[in-house]
Amino acid sequence: MPVSARALFDWHERPGAFERLQPGWQPGRVVSRTGGITPGSRVDVEVPLLGGLVHQRLLVEHRDYQDGQEFTDVQLKGPFARWEHRHLMQAAADGTSILDDRIDYELPLGPIGDLAAGWFVRGELDRLFAFRHARTKADLVMHARFADQPRRTVAITGGSGLIGQALTGLLRTGGHTVRWITRSPDHDRRDIGWNPAAGDLDPAALEGVDSVIHLAGANVGERWTSSHKAAIRSSRVLGTRTLVAAMRLMKTPPKVLISGSAIGYYGDGGATMIDEESPVGSGFLADVCAEWEREAVAAESMGMRVALARTGVVLSAAGGALAKMLPPFRVGVGGPMGSGDQYLSWISLEDEVAALHWLLMHGESRGAYNLTGPAPATNADFARALGHVLRRPALLPLPSFALTALFGEMAQSTILDGQRVLPVRLEREGFTFQHASLESALRFELGR
Repeated sequence: MPVSARALFDWHERPGAFERLQPGWQPGRVVSRTGGITPGSRVDVEVPLLGGLVHQRLLVEHRDYQDGQEFTDVQLKGPFARWEHRHLMQAAADGTSILDDRIDYELPLGPIGDLAAGWFVRGELDRLFAFRHARTKADLVMHARFADQPRRTVAITGGSGLIGQALTGLLRTGGHTVRWITRSPDHDRRDIGWNPAAGDLDPAALEGVDSVIHLAGANVGERWTSSHKAAIRSSRVLGTRTLVAAMRLMKTPPKVLISGSAIGYYGDGGATMIDEESPVGSGFLADVCAEWEREAVAAESMGMRVALARTGVVLSAAGGALAKMLPPFRVGVGGPMGSGDQYLSWISLEDEVAALHWLLMHGESRGAYNLTGPAPATNADFARALGHVLRRPALLPLPSFALTALFGEMAQSTILDGQRVLPVRLEREGFTFQHASLESALRFELGR
């Protein structure tokens, strides 16, 4: 690992590390936890098995804690007859470190269990730890790049969503304090309550927050009834207006606002290459994005730095568009949607949260940024790549009329229309993508 053993150990000890080590294809849900990784502390996790068909509870206790060097996880209850995971952090002569994970386990039924499933378990462990080591290394590199900056107190709307949860874990492992702004606050977690539809957010509850990342908004990937379209618009426009109004009344407003937006801002662009200088498009999503961004930019009048994150299709096995595509592709009946010629501007969840982290920490970043991978793909190319990664055919097209019948206007705007969007400003400012190719992104997010 490209940091000292001390920094490596600190990453593991901070809140958020456990969540960062859970892959999207096997997301463990923390039911309860006590303490951190010190002796006697425990974490109770619900783990999906057999593709999510069943769930297994796993209760782990931490032992053998040696500050800056090692700790051990021991299964008290769970799917294994025995499980011990020793985490060793060893200093290297050049100031870097070695992360050494040692797993000692036994399957149920002894030799019979090993004969029946030992090969599968070993393969899954190799897959899991390849992911965990890659993510740990990437996080450490990100945090080291901004190590000279003070730790932040960041408030996040939409923290419980796919992107918000991943970003929360990343920020916490960097030593930052994260507080969620949510309609259902958990006071033990020090959440901040709000009701964006009613314009209700107490400015006093935000005091001490120096940065805000605004990700909340109703799900776009559902059939657009008139009521749902109203929810899409109001959750973004009124939510942003409520947030900015509350910050305006604070004694010490935050220094930075990172506000979510979407590449729907550009409308249907066909095969034309689109960057941040491209004009706003037409249609429902373009109108919503433009209005949404105007509300966020109003925070600049308080002297705040405002960056607008125009996000593309975020790839993760845990949710979003890719998770919905996986079932048919896994059984070999996936394929291109519509003509297949329309461009899909994707980004891995890993790079999405890294880009949001970059916009937060990079003090020169302001204005609009496209959060998309550098190589948009046509829908047909995307289907072929996904089939290749899953080792399944991807030949069965889903015609436009079927999509329109199923999803109405939403299908046209989010699936059948295309956008070839490039992350010009991110790359110009020095951001480096971990997954610049579609196949790399799919393999990482799917553990393939």
